[in-house]
Amino acid sequence: MPKAPGTLYRGREGMWSWVAHRVTGVLIFFFLLVHVLDTALVRVSPEAYNAVIGTYKNPIMGLGEAGLVAAIVFHAFNGLRIILVDYWSKGAKHHRTLFWIAMGLFVVTMAGFLPRHLMHVFGG
Repeated sequence: MPKAPGTLYRGREGMWSWVAHRVTGVLIFFFLLVHVLDTALVRVSPEAYNAVIGTYKNPIMGLGEAGLVAAIVFHAFNGLRIILVDYWSKGAKHHRTLFWIAMGLFVVTMAGFLPRHLMHVFGG
């Protein structure tokens, strides 16, 4: 694939894993922020805490939980890939293979998680 003028990005696995790693990191950060805030409600008002937790018990939030787990799993496996690329002497040479290994681990992990989680969310 020819390089576009004025850019270093080539649109391959490295670029997309870089983008997805940052996006999942930001999403996880915002989840943790909201999680700390809604958990802190228990000290302020247990009734408000129960009301907030009650709103989380619906299928849309269940799908959001699946998305959160997907973001965490991708971020974890891609983070391990980044560590190997940075600290293994042959990591940069094999970064594309490491990417596909990380994606395979992601798919296997999510295939184990999603059926049970979605059955729970949709009452199966």
